[in-house]
Amino acid sequence: MEHHEIPYLRDIVIFLVAAGVAVPVLHRLRVSPVLGYLIVGAVVGPYGVGLLADNVPWLAWITIADIEGVRTLAEFGVIFLMFVIGLDLSLGRLWAMRRWVFGLGSLQIAITGCVIGAIAFGFGNSPAASLVLGACLALSSTAIVMQLLAESRLLGTPLGRSSFSILLMQDLAVVPILFLVGVLGAQVEGALLPALLRAIGEAAAVLTFIYFAGRVVLRPLLRLVARTRNAEMFMAAILLIIIGTSMLTGAAGLSMALGAFLAGLLLAETEYRHEIEVDIEPFKGLLLGLFFMSVGMGIDYRLVSAEISWLALSVVGLFVIKSAITAVLCRMFGLPGHVSLEAGLLLGQGGEFAFVVVGLAMSLDLLPRDTGQFMLIVTGLTMVVTPLVARCGSILAAKLAAGKATDNAVTSLPQSTLEGHIIIAGYGRVGAILARTLEGDAIPYLALDTDAAKVEAASRAGIPVYYGDASRLEMLRRAHTGSARALVITMDNPGAADHVVRATREHWPQLPIVARARDSAHAARLLALGATEVIQETVEASLELSGRLLQLAGVPEDTVRRRIAIQREIELTIDPAVD
Repeated sequence: MEHHEIPYLRDIVIFLVAAGVAVPVLHRLRVSPVLGYLIVGAVVGPYGVGLLADNVPWLAWITIADIEGVRTLAEFGVIFLMFVIGLDLSLGRLWAMRRWVFGLGSLQIAITGCVIGAIAFGFGNSPAASLVLGACLALSSTAIVMQLLAESRLLGTPLGRSSFSILLMQDLAVVPILFLVGVLGAQVEGALLPALLRAIGEAAAVLTFIYFAGRVVLRPLLRLVARTRNAEMFMAAILLIIIGTSMLTGAAGLSMALGAFLAGLLLAETEYRHEIEVDIEPFKGLLLGLFFMSVGMGIDYRLVSAEISWLALSVVGLFVIKSAITAVLCRMFGLPGHVSLEAGLLLGQGGEFAFVVVGLAMSLDLLPRDTGQFMLIVTGLTMVVTPLVARCGSILAAKLAAGKATDNAVTSLPQSTLEGHIIIAGYGRVGAILARTLEGDAIPYLALDTDAAKVEAASRAGIPVYYGDASRLEMLRRAHTGSARALVITMDNPGAADHVVRATREHWPQLPIVARARDSAHAARLLALGATEVIQETVEASLELSGRLLQLAGVPEDTVRRRIAIQREIELTIDPAVD
């Protein structure tokens, strides 16, 4: 009987062993999953144990030799990552970020590309080769940076938003860079600018077509599929949308990941967003892991050892140049110093797009093969060390933020006049949830807390939390309480909460005050001191539970709401002595 081997079956098994066994073991040792996949890729790749396969034949069974085949499949990891990012955004929020995307992102690419290109030219490269190297090395790794931000739950912070803005502009820059390489390789004389503008115009036309066609087609299509109540059909439709949109942008010379991002943006406007996100998450995680493994596999450590000095200098030099430029630009755009520093280090590596550009440049004889191979190894090494550099950046940013937070509680507050903001007194569990809610609706706020550790952690993430005692009148003045929209008191200490309400009501009688109370006795005291509204933890938790139980018992929703409202009034008037 003839047996037919399934292509890449052994490679898939090795990858699943890595994803299901090796990476979890490394994670238990506090190794980042991204770094774990990179390490495993280096071990099972052709330049790891694969080097010994000729002498020890059985090692071939645990080695992945076909890197290009793996990379082709791994590209889907980046595509699904960008789709999920688009799904988490909305067109309104993206438009609100235009200053960061087109301002900060464009400056980062232009300045970094010019500096790196000038250095490459100084090392004897031709003008064309220098231009190519500057353009591709100015870009960072979307896959690695976004995954690290997601793992640290920093995507919604100023650090996450600024990093994402730069990465998104870098994806948009794929079109002119690819066109530029093609023109330089073809040695076209003269009309370079008109041709470049034409290519960008064609790309814009494709994106516009996808956007308007998607607005017309996607919702009816998903509604039709959802009515079948068949999970497999729904998943097939989602995969068709993601991959089909990616193919359209790829055929237009754009990044396929950019097409997936646009598909995510369009689907974020539909009522199926959350179901799609849950269904796609496993695909994204596994394929991204395969992408990180492919990066680790592609580094020939024999060449690294032969050129260790120059490679080390190049890796450090690339991080220093890109991190410094990015950090300065972030600071110029108003980000705090510690956030700017962390963003710079996070974006200091070369990106996956460099493999495409450098490979194309070598095929067109724009880059000597030895120079191209050297830069590919440098790019791969910067990607490998990114999790460690990001961790160092996080520690440095925390120390910088801690120094500012503890030097002087008053001077650490914003000095400019604030208006219409919310002041959160106490940044504990409740205060943090409230802050994230306000952040989601772009409502300005600042929080005060006397726990230096909490302040350090929040400041490192770019969250406007300041070290200070909200019960001090001077601290409230420095927080611009007079022009605030409201004061929210979430402190655990009932005595401190009482003091804040008393001081605030005395000096700002018109300011709305919403306070958290431990029990009915504390609630009554806060109301007597002047709180506008008091939320009791025990009462609200009990009412929420009661409402859920009534719904499960079959009580109509309107009846449940009325019953809960009546019960809330009853609970708030019960004699505090019962507590």
